[in-house]
Amino acid sequence: GMAGSFLQSDAANVLRKVAVSKVEMLEADRQDLVAFLAQGSSYAPSSGSITGILKELGDEMSKSLADITANEEGSIKTCEALIAAKKKEMAALSETVEFKTAQIGELGVAIVTMKEDLTDTEAALAEDQAYFAQMEKSCKTKTAEWEERSKTRAEELVALADTIKVLNDDDALDLFKKTLPSAGASFVQLRVTASSQCAEALGMIRSMHQKADKKLRPGLDLIALALSGKKAL
Repeated sequence: GMAGSFLQSDAANVLRKVAVSKVEMLEADRQDLVAFLAQGSSYAPSSGSITGILKELGDEMSKSLADITANEEGSIKTCEALIAAKKKEMAALSETVEFKTAQIGELGVAIVTMKEDLTDTEAALAEDQAYFAQMEKSCKTKTAEWEERSKTRAEELVALADTIKVLNDDDALDLFKKTLPSAGASFVQLRVTASSQCAEALGMIRSMHQKADKKLRPGLDLIALALSGKKAL
């Protein structure tokens, strides 16, 4: 009847596997249940024992299923919370990536601008350095020229002072006194006397020029030019 059909069904086979593999089940209950599933209606254990075993087994399986379901639901909630947190993290990371990408673009533009500025600055520096070198060279030339002029002026001043000293000498004073005309001389006599006296004075200057030091000769040259109206000795 119905019992025989049940024992031949897939559910009976599943129940048989559960009875064999269930560790927590009492060994006596396991044997009774396995014998019932194997022998069918011909097996007659104590009254209601199979029903009690099956009910107890069903309660345990229901409790186990409830625990498993609760654990699974808890795991699902935990997983969903983790997924939500990861989504937020991904959104934040996406914003960071976009911000960093924009920064990279701005920095790229800034680098190009700075490179252009650097090129312009280097060109300006090269021009300034060339101008500075030219100015330094010009300053050195001007300094050398100034030193030469200062040296020449100093030598001329020394020569002039020495010449004045020579002219203030007694012999020079006597010479100039001799060249001066007397108060009663005529104009023609003055011209002749002046000419001869200039020639005489020029001869004395030339004689002094030959004997004088080199530093005195420029001053004597000036006097000779003044007397002769021509060129220096």
